[in-house]
Amino acid sequence: MRIAVGGIHTECSTYSPVLMAVEDFRVLRGAELLGADYFNFLNAEGVEHLPLLHARAVPGGPVSRVAYEAFKTEFLHLLRAALPLDGLYLAMHGAVNVEGMEDAEGDWISAARAVVGPDCVVSASYDLHGNVSQKIIDQLDIFAAYRTAPHIDVRETMVRAWSMLIDALKSGTRPGIAWAPVPVLWPGERTSTEDEPTKSLYDVLPGVDRRDGILDANLMIGYVWADEPRATACAVVTAASKAEAAEAAAEIALSYWNAREECVFGPVTGPLSDMLDIAEAAGTTPVILADSADNPTGGGVGDRADVLNELIDRRFDGALIAGITDRPAVEACFAAGKGAKVALTIGGSLDPASTPAKVAGEVVMLDDPGPAAERQAVVEFGGITVVLAARRRPYHNIADFTRLGLDPKSVRLLVVKSGYLSPELAPIANPNLMALTQGVVNQDIEGLVSKRRARPVFPFDRDFDYQPQVRFSARWQD
Repeated sequence: MRIAVGGIHTECSTYSPVLMAVEDFRVLRGAELLGADYFNFLNAEGVEHLPLLHARAVPGGPVSRVAYEAFKTEFLHLLRAALPLDGLYLAMHGAVNVEGMEDAEGDWISAARAVVGPDCVVSASYDLHGNVSQKIIDQLDIFAAYRTAPHIDVRETMVRAWSMLIDALKSGTRPGIAWAPVPVLWPGERTSTEDEPTKSLYDVLPGVDRRDGILDANLMIGYVWADEPRATACAVVTAASKAEAAEAAAEIALSYWNAREECVFGPVTGPLSDMLDIAEAAGTTPVILADSADNPTGGGVGDRADVLNELIDRRFDGALIAGITDRPAVEACFAAGKGAKVALTIGGSLDPASTPAKVAGEVVMLDDPGPAAERQAVVEFGGITVVLAARRRPYHNIADFTRLGLDPKSVRLLVVKSGYLSPELAPIANPNLMALTQGVVNQDIEGLVSKRRARPVFPFDRDFDYQPQVRFSARWQD
């Protein structure tokens, strides 16, 4: 059996002014794809594995058309060269937005299907924050999505999609896909699978998988910061039986609809000033404050200095901010050198809508892994430590701090650009606070501009009824 592997994976806020370019992606080609951690399960016996191209980036703004077309063109060229194929596995995200395009995944997957032909079995794995469309479903035979947020089952989900593909090819039985859109669009911060009601909704899914005729059941939360028609929650079921698939999809869809009013923030949440009041009064450490609207892993720009400015105004002593994206500030620190006193303007280098902070501090750490875009600098001033990054990136792992000689457990207040905290930071938060800040992934959902979003959809609209309408892939023949 010959199976090709590839895809494109990122998440794009259409409210961000910063386009993603080719250099923002980590691109795996050929054998290096097979050697990557995420793909090291591609070792099925009796299969000729044909790794093509996989492009992955930290979430951000829309992908430039030039970058997207470059990746797509290369992928399709490699795909044609790999023919004939029995199967194709696409490791996708589901929330890619490309300038001038409203359904990037639909475009990518349709183009791939046109190359491989109707007889090739195509399987895709998705982030549960991806957006689905009929165009996407019509090109696929198999679909599997993450079941955890924070995402701790990425590899497990990819294995599910891959295993179903292998089973279909070995058995000669082709499954099909049913889906049911749900007109609900909550952010991930209100739908963490560690909190109710979402936890219980996802806990049910493995049991649905075990039903006769069902292979894989999924609840897609969708991606709210994409102002495009396909942005919606939905249930997606891969199955051998149309009747069982329809029943399961309708059941999952209705369960989310019925729970929509119960979706609330998990941590203590409120305006920035209120959260900092709590942090100042806290007798425990470390308090971890999430700057939710500037979260790079949700599509935020990552360069806003709102929290820093507020801490400076309060003369807060004992804060660590990790981090703020500002390449000019990083370059100024490198030019000055470790131990130097520097005057910096921090923030607003990418998104001019934010107000930068003007500080004078000491460069206490320089991290130079090689490429200038990967440099980091640590500066201190007035009881505040700030990590500066040349490239947009999160600081969600303990290793992100220890690399810089920092201990996140030892500070009074740790500020990270995040929504719900990562699995490594959540256990040390004492307490965990989330600030409703400003940015391109802000939590004021009802206030988002909607020019292309399908309506009605909750919570933008509240006075309407809903009953699941199950749809099938055009490939699923009776």
